[in-house]
Amino acid sequence: MSKLKGILLTEGMHGMISQVEGLAKALDLKFIHEKIELNNFWKLVPPKLTPIQKFVFKNELNKDFDVVISCGRKSVIPSIYLKKKYKKKIVNIHIQDPKVSIKNFDFIVVPDHDNLRGENVLISKGAIHYLTNRELEENTDYLKPKVNKEKIVSLIIGGPNKYYDYDEKIINSIFNKIKQNFLSKGFQLILIPSMRTPKKIIHLAKDYFDNNQIIVNDVDKKAYLSSLNLADYIIVTCDSTSMISEAAMTGKPIYIAQMPPIKKNERFKKFFETFKSLNIVKELGDTIENWNYEKLNETDKISGYIKDKLKNYDFS
Repeated sequence: MSKLKGILLTEGMHGMISQVEGLAKALDLKFIHEKIELNNFWKLVPPKLTPIQKFVFKNELNKDFDVVISCGRKSVIPSIYLKKKYKKKIVNIHIQDPKVSIKNFDFIVVPDHDNLRGENVLISKGAIHYLTNRELEENTDYLKPKVNKEKIVSLIIGGPNKYYDYDEKIINSIFNKIKQNFLSKGFQLILIPSMRTPKKIIHLAKDYFDNNQIIVNDVDKKAYLSSLNLADYIIVTCDSTSMISEAAMTGKPIYIAQMPPIKKNERFKKFFETFKSLNIVKELGDTIENWNYEKLNETDKISGYIKDKLKNYDFS
């Protein structure tokens, strides 16, 4: 049997791409990415109030796929549109709570903290993602020439969102904890930015830390993978549940660099509580601890279930 073809619909952000691509790879799909662009008026309208019509989005999505994997608010309507158009000839899978009837999708994949349940809803602990152990191993040496200490701490930085504003005083406080807890004890820092990381935060880090630390300027997947595999400890800012989930596949101690929320963040709180209960994370404080946990690989678990179900579909 030839490989099934997939089309991945996202808004183009790292966390979304990581989730759809991770599931597509685990399902062994031959896939393409499509960054969804909504027409102006419909950018402001929630999916539940949006008509399932082609005029809502700009993309030309012609049938050359068997599986649609979507993630993010903008991709909800295009996914439902394709399902209504091609019916049983395709399977549509949405990642995250679509905020519309779950009957519009064959499968929905959500983290436990989304509180969505249903017959076609698959629950993961944290976010599924695109990282694999093989990729981590293959990219270990990418940053190795810059390493000159035996102990490494990697800081993975997200960026401002509607819950966290990245106040410079708070960021300086996080940097100070890293300096006091790790650098003063002989660790070398690797700082990895994401697509959402403001340039001013990278400049702030360069001013704060000495030249012995490795500050990566731009988004660099190889550097990201290398930093995860080289690290003895991983610190991730609290705004990104996807990057915390990705770090959890390493089995290494993860500290969450917390920031005061600027609005109610109940979903984040539930996520942190789940990962604390699994002994995966602790909050970055004034001491260093060492702990172990079972590596988290929810992508394989979810994809295994979907693979079994896909065997019963006739895509002809």
